[in-house]
Amino acid sequence: MAEIHVTLPDGSPRELEAGATAADLAASIGKRLAKDALVAVVDGHERDLSDPLPDGARVEIVTPESDRGLFTIRHSTAHVLAQAVLQLFPGATYAIGPPIEHGFYYDFELPDGATFSQDDLTRIEATMRQIIAANQPFIRHEVSAAEGVELFRNHPYKREIIERVDAADASEVAGDGAVSYYRNSDTFIDLCRGPHVPATGRLGHFALQRVAGAYWRGDHTRPMLQRIYGTAWATDKQLKEHLHRLEEAEKRDHRKLAVELDLVSWPDELGPGLAVWHPKGALVRKLMEDYSRSRHQDGGYQFVYSPHIAKSVLWETSGHLGFYKDSMYPSMDLDDGVRYYPKPMNCPFHLLIYRSSQRSYRDLPLRLFELGTVYRYELSGAVHGLMRSRGFTQDDSHIFVTLDMVDEELASLLDFVLSVLRAFGFHEFQAKLSTKPLEKSVGDDSLWELATTGLRRALERAGLPYVVDEGGGAFYGPKIDVDVRDAIGRSWQLSTLQLDFNMPARFGLEYIGPDGHAHQPVMIHRALFGSVERFFGVLVEHYAGAFPIWLSPVQVRVLPVAAAHEDYAQSVITRLRAVGVRADRDEADEPLGKRIRKAKLEKIPYILVVGDSDVAATTVGVNERGAKDPDRDVPLDAFVARVVDDVAAMR
Repeated sequence: MAEIHVTLPDGSPRELEAGATAADLAASIGKRLAKDALVAVVDGHERDLSDPLPDGARVEIVTPESDRGLFTIRHSTAHVLAQAVLQLFPGATYAIGPPIEHGFYYDFELPDGATFSQDDLTRIEATMRQIIAANQPFIRHEVSAAEGVELFRNHPYKREIIERVDAADASEVAGDGAVSYYRNSDTFIDLCRGPHVPATGRLGHFALQRVAGAYWRGDHTRPMLQRIYGTAWATDKQLKEHLHRLEEAEKRDHRKLAVELDLVSWPDELGPGLAVWHPKGALVRKLMEDYSRSRHQDGGYQFVYSPHIAKSVLWETSGHLGFYKDSMYPSMDLDDGVRYYPKPMNCPFHLLIYRSSQRSYRDLPLRLFELGTVYRYELSGAVHGLMRSRGFTQDDSHIFVTLDMVDEELASLLDFVLSVLRAFGFHEFQAKLSTKPLEKSVGDDSLWELATTGLRRALERAGLPYVVDEGGGAFYGPKIDVDVRDAIGRSWQLSTLQLDFNMPARFGLEYIGPDGHAHQPVMIHRALFGSVERFFGVLVEHYAGAFPIWLSPVQVRVLPVAAAHEDYAQSVITRLRAVGVRADRDEADEPLGKRIRKAKLEKIPYILVVGDSDVAATTVGVNERGAKDPDRDVPLDAFVARVVDDVAAMR
């Protein structure tokens, strides 16, 4: 009998009968693997388990524990969602349904402009479970494009995908002009490249979450579709843990907490993506900015300021009008006949500051720093509280160096970035190295390669784990993005370092080297917070509004038990304020229990209760945030020293 030979990921060989499938290979290795197998990776390409294996192939069996396995589970669950919707809503048509981080979605168009309700999601989920219980096999078919168009003649979005067959739709087609689709019942088919789990019975640990609107192909001129989001996992335990994280994330939503804690609000009169800062929020912001200024001053930076608008020629020179115009606010045509634009970036202004006088190599590194407010016209559907705003302030630095200084400066910058992030309570980091965009970029490939290599060396020198985002760089240079992990395990992209050989050339920057000749400096773009607004929003969610004591707008609240104790309460406040502690009091015009509950809801680190015995002995009763029981009869001197030490330790 003819045989084929395949190689496993560990390099070990395996012999199988000719025509054997990936499922057969899994069974030959062990019963457990055969049970867990979802798909296979054959010579680097994902394949269904039912596909025959070619002789000489290198084969990996994918199981639910892997990222590939979860991707497949979510992909297949999205297909089951589409099957359920088309079964429940006659006349509905479907568009695309990809897996995404933690889940999946599918876009639909219902007859007569109808929309899904929450009750509909309950019905759809129940029907999905029936489909899963039926254990329907996913069976792949290939037809010509013309046959595909006929097959999906009643579904215009699928037809459009087939007719375009471009790179953006590669996940939906087989390649070489052929169209692949999957059938997993007598009545349901879906256009897809695959692969899928062997049968619907391999699914089931999922939940439908919400409905949103989504333009077809993300184009606001195309039809608005109904998008159903869901999450899917390998086990019920994973699903429950994820749903718990979502519940916790909802409690921590900075938009809700910012209003509850009287920090920030978004009045309708301002428009989407624009906020006003209330006194408590503004105080936290000031503390953040003061700390940033102090660290930058100690780090050898020079402070600069720049205007909020500039002539169009500035943005033409920088390249922003050519590459970034869609994200800029429209121009203002003023009476001098010149077009002005609100600034989307601070960097062109810093280039002008550098260019304002002749520079020597002895002046470098030249480190400029600005808390500069910028304006970007985000689509209203993309705006998300402080996390994605239309007006925000960047803690923007631009460092000008010689080529020989690049490695040392980048290493120093990464250390600086991580030390500041740690000061705000973040300790888990992951970096992303983004390389040259394929279409929108300026400059020679050799300079991009030089810049990318420099960033890679800095990451490796810092020992910072990173992934590569091919083509994700800015139009003028590659970049490092630093992500932090918050208290509930979510990842947030905050700090950015960009190495730029191109903008200095566009602005004609020079320095005089030791040889007496002019040379072009290298420019490093660096935003540490990313934006003050976004960083503030992340802090609110990370701490669930319970800021560390050094950032808390009110650090201590003093509550007199009765009106007779108010003078003593005020003396406690005076003592605390004398050593820089932010303290206030809530007068005894309401029951004590109600005032304690109010202070706890405001997440104040220390609540002091003072009564007769405290007045007599110069003590306080201390309710520390998070403590189970209060400490009574604490000497005031001891408490003051404790708070001062707590504030110093946190910073």
